[in-house]
Amino acid sequence: MFSFLVKRLLALIPVLLTVSAVVFMIIHFIPGDPAAAMLGSQANEEQLAQMREKMGLNEPLFIQFTLWLFNLLQGDLGSSLVSDQTVLSLIANRLPVTLNLIIYSMTISILIAIPLGVISAVKHNTSLDYASMIIALIGISIPNFWAALLLIMIFALNLGMFPATGYVSVSESLLLNIKHLTLPAFSLGFIQAGIITRMTRSSMLDVLRQDYIRTVKAKGASPFTLVFRHALKNAMIPIITIIGINFGLLLGGTVVVESIFSINGIGQLMIHSVLNRDYPVIQGIILVIAAIYIFITLFVDILYTYFDPKIKYSKG
Repeated sequence: MFSFLVKRLLALIPVLLTVSAVVFMIIHFIPGDPAAAMLGSQANEEQLAQMREKMGLNEPLFIQFTLWLFNLLQGDLGSSLVSDQTVLSLIANRLPVTLNLIIYSMTISILIAIPLGVISAVKHNTSLDYASMIIALIGISIPNFWAALLLIMIFALNLGMFPATGYVSVSESLLLNIKHLTLPAFSLGFIQAGIITRMTRSSMLDVLRQDYIRTVKAKGASPFTLVFRHALKNAMIPIITIIGINFGLLLGGTVVVESIFSINGIGQLMIHSVLNRDYPVIQGIILVIAAIYIFITLFVDILYTYFDPKIKYSKG
């Protein structure tokens, strides 16, 4: 396992370098001038030229990328072209907010999806199965921005149960943190719940049809033991795979929801950076998201060995 972890961590280096190079080139092909975005429409050509010189935008792209990569290898993601704050400090301030939202969203989706998928598989081709699949289909079909607006209208404006906007950190108040994040977390989590429910049902149906399940049942095991101890654990491999993928997708998918609920997370920072052509911040955000996504896939691979002891990671 140790050698496997070392190899996977070393594999991060070329992946992140490739991601950084691709992102750098794509960002610099975005139409617009960062100097003009900063100075406004009233700036003259001389002022724009001075600002481009100050930003280092007059250098060839290869030189710009080489300088950025050299700083990156020293742990320096650069500074914002708009605020002069370091990219690391901007991301460090916003990333915990987004991770808080994503963890809450995934918790909601797992608590909904796995029980629903298990019930659907155990009660296959019954009204409970059909009802579960209808709920899952609704979750998959509803766009998160529409779900967000619907939740605001019902639970914030009409019922007044939850605040419509804003964010309160856990350190300030756990209760207020939960209240402020419940609606955005549901708008994200309900969609993920639909996907995970279908995967849970499919995986459980496959396991429940295995010969060893019939043997366990013939030995008189209780329904609870049969389903949760024997069937669900062996059905978890594809389920945790889709959970890991969805967690990674949510890192880049909170942009719309954070904007709707006025949550100052990575999503809003990305929008502001794109609008202002703030290249270093955009590059830093995408690089951090890519790194987190890779670590999540590594964590999922480690979880495989817990749910299926037959999986071994060799030195080769």
